[in-house]
Amino acid sequence: MTIRVSRLAAAIALFASLPATMHAHRQWMLPSSTVLSNTDAWVTVDAAVSNGLFYFDHVPMRLTSLRITGPDGLERKPQNAATGKYRSTFDVHLNGAGTYKIAIVQSTVFATWDDAGQQKSWRGSASDFAAQVPPAAAGLKTSKMNSRLETFVTAGKPSNKVFETTGVGLELVPVTHPNDLVTGEAATFQLLLDGKPAAGLEVTLIAGASRYRDKEDEMKAKTGEDGKFSVTFKDPGMYWMNATTAPARGGGPAAGGPKPAIAGGPGAGGPGAGGPMRMPVGDRSSYTATFEVLPQ
Repeated sequence: MTIRVSRLAAAIALFASLPATMHAHRQWMLPSSTVLSNTDAWVTVDAAVSNGLFYFDHVPMRLTSLRITGPDGLERKPQNAATGKYRSTFDVHLNGAGTYKIAIVQSTVFATWDDAGQQKSWRGSASDFAAQVPPAAAGLKTSKMNSRLETFVTAGKPSNKVFETTGVGLELVPVTHPNDLVTGEAATFQLLLDGKPAAGLEVTLIAGASRYRDKEDEMKAKTGEDGKFSVTFKDPGMYWMNATTAPARGGGPAAGGPKPAIAGGPGAGGPGAGGPMRMPVGDRSSYTATFEVLPQ
């Protein structure tokens, strides 16, 4: 059965399709620690969407797409997960040495088509698309969105297993380990888009506690042909990083099937009921991360 998306969900979808730096609300996760000497330890992670970075003032991040990967590449389960009015929170047991990746990965497809003169619309996960949308629908149009929201925690010695890529959307390949960032030293990262270097992509980095500054003091970088960029942090603290691709035209089901795509706003996930959906313009992919920079 075709289910229409509500106006609220459509507004959220449109909000999610915009680059993060074009609006006040930003998604983030904040671990209580990022580097621990103990190889049997715990961290607590907050997750929210807010105006001020790392300050709870808007809505919580939903945890339905949360994935925690251990140093061995195997999945870990969050503990004590809860979602309140302004934030979600959960604990992660670091039960072995190495680097852990904590990620919220979302893939969404938006579709509209004509059914005997009546416009139908659908919004849902890429994995559900084939079962929910008629493959030969008249006038079928799709828009796809992929998003990754990540942070990293290391117990004992840093490791690299968690940085193995999937070839879907924007992904980070660190040259400098994200749990080895210090002030005054250049840190280098690489971004891949669908497994290939993401060239010419603008990257924004902002220090936390922006609520207590007169201006955000954004740092900008741009990826080279190899997808790499470098940045030197002046001050220690927690930093938010984001890169978002420009809309890519085409690539609907008739052009090879839907790729998993980005999703990003609060409440994103399943289809709803209500008025016609507003189709986001073009395909997008987004990568967001939280890093901690320590003093020399």
